[in-house]
Amino acid sequence: MSGGEWAAVVGGLVVLLDWVIRIAALIIIPRDRKPTAAMAWLLAIFLIPFVGILLYLLIGNIRLPKQRMARQQEADRMIAERTADLDLVADHEAWPAWFDSTVAQNTRLTGLPATSGNRATLIDDYQGSVDAMAADIATASRFVHVEFFIVAFDDTTRGFFAAMEDAVRRGVRVRLLMDHIASSKVPLHKATIEELDRIGVEWHYLLPVRPFKGEWQRPDLRNHRKIVVVDGVVGHMGSQNLIDRSYDSPKNLKRGLKWQELVARVTGPAVVELNAVFRSDWYAETGEVLGAEANTPVEELQVDTSADALDCQVVPSGPAFESENNLRQFLTLVNSAQERVIITSPYFVPDEAMVYAITSAKLRGLDVQLFVSEIGDQGGVWHAQRSYYRALLTAGVRIWLYPGPFILHAKHVSIDDDVAVIGSSNMDIRSFALNFEVTMLVRGASFVADMREVEARYRELGRELTLEEWNREPASATFLDGIARLTSALQ
Repeated sequence: MSGGEWAAVVGGLVVLLDWVIRIAALIIIPRDRKPTAAMAWLLAIFLIPFVGILLYLLIGNIRLPKQRMARQQEADRMIAERTADLDLVADHEAWPAWFDSTVAQNTRLTGLPATSGNRATLIDDYQGSVDAMAADIATASRFVHVEFFIVAFDDTTRGFFAAMEDAVRRGVRVRLLMDHIASSKVPLHKATIEELDRIGVEWHYLLPVRPFKGEWQRPDLRNHRKIVVVDGVVGHMGSQNLIDRSYDSPKNLKRGLKWQELVARVTGPAVVELNAVFRSDWYAETGEVLGAEANTPVEELQVDTSADALDCQVVPSGPAFESENNLRQFLTLVNSAQERVIITSPYFVPDEAMVYAITSAKLRGLDVQLFVSEIGDQGGVWHAQRSYYRALLTAGVRIWLYPGPFILHAKHVSIDDDVAVIGSSNMDIRSFALNFEVTMLVRGASFVADMREVEARYRELGRELTLEEWNREPASATFLDGIARLTSALQ
């Protein structure tokens, strides 16, 4: 066979393979996938078939390894069994019907009920938050549970590590979980591991990606939770990682970037639920079931009976759950709001349902506001976020830009004057579908009033983006925004 004939045969096979890929993609990709995500994948595969299929094989499957899923399901089952007959709410009748149904939905999805008698303090000082966690660890007598997306031993966290070391010396069991990929990327990671080993902390990676050790799943499925629990009586949760506010990144230091966070210090029965999330993650990663020595029964906790006591419900979410728990919660809250919806999210890349809920809230006559950063630390996400501004501004949503060099990394939502959500979840597709997240639903006017003060500081420091200003954006920028929006749907 001549060279020309071989070339014709090879060319024919390439064309045939191209069509096989396209037809297979049409059959496989839309199955159990949102239309927008399916269309984004199909577009990628049809435009760049061989590259597209390689990307799909790498990050197209959101299912976790069977063992990891089985452990998570077993942990969920144990939680559901232990909470099935618990009624930890002091006064259901004080709740509006929509809030009662929101709590019921969360309980069905996660197995964790709402609890009364809690207190929560908001901390928006970066170093002050780390110091508050360290101060609580200094009081530990039984156990300390620490879980962060990113952990680093640096000048900001030195006191936190010292508190863990002192706790270990007192005989306290200190357990720590950190996301493997996110923490490993930090330049100080080796020193962090050495310090944890030196002081005697029991630590493990979350969702490790180490193929040569038999540990593999889609590499961008990450555990994004931030939790600290001390003796089961006090907890911290919110948006802040255990690292300097520059994230110890030379690139960030060069730009002068600083992260602005919001953390809630919690006491009361809700801490037991935060601990349940940690314990389930510990079991999922290690196979070890933490018993009574790593828990405090709700019955032994002091319950706040004052007028400022809060009703709280911890809501974990992530790819190990059958549903997007955090998205359902956000949608229900925005659709149920009667007066105002105020959203703070550093990465705002919602799906269609969330966009319609937010713009519909404004069309219903509500006060709807969005706080985001004026500058971005992740180019693709920042451009995708910007692609939603026109639709929001046209509907009348007020957008506030938090000024650089700060990155507004806080994640919270306030509804009317007595309901709020705080936690690790962004208002974006990644947090809805790909990340393990944890949020806390709170009902209490005092807590929302404190959050209103935080929001007021955002307004004071930032500026409002107007539709008139946005209409002057150059076409090149909006083109990049649109491309980024398409790629954000690849999930």
